[in-house]
Amino acid sequence: MKFALPLILTKLGQKRVKIGVCALALVFCTAPTPGDVGGCGQKPAILDPGVFFASKANIDCRRCEECNLASVSCSNVCNFPESYPSTFSENCVPLVHDGEVCLRALQHASCDDYASYMSDSAPSVPTECNFCPEPAP
Repeated sequence: MKFALPLILTKLGQKRVKIGVCALALVFCTAPTPGDVGGCGQKPAILDPGVFFASKANIDCRRCEECNLASVSCSNVCNFPESYPSTFSENCVPLVHDGEVCLRALQHASCDDYASYMSDSAPSVPTECNFCPEPAP
């Protein structure tokens, strides 16, 4: 009797281990491939800079007003949207999905974050919008 209980527990433990291994194999074997993650089924398409920068200017102006920001950058984007950038830097070719992620991040940023994005002295760039970062000097 002394050895019967550990034998039963060992058999139950082995069954649980097998079930756990099968569950892990199922999870890892049915996961998307790395290239499919985050694309939401979209085919790669190059982001139209005119559409992107017009949308970004619209969001920037709206967020400046919502957050009561009084920077020169906010004034310029709201009053002179045509002075806003309209092209990406040379050799920078972001995809439509990149632009969507950036615009979504801007819409959901806090007012404190937006104040740093629209700073006149040292504006920051959200990581979602830093398509082609400049190389470090």
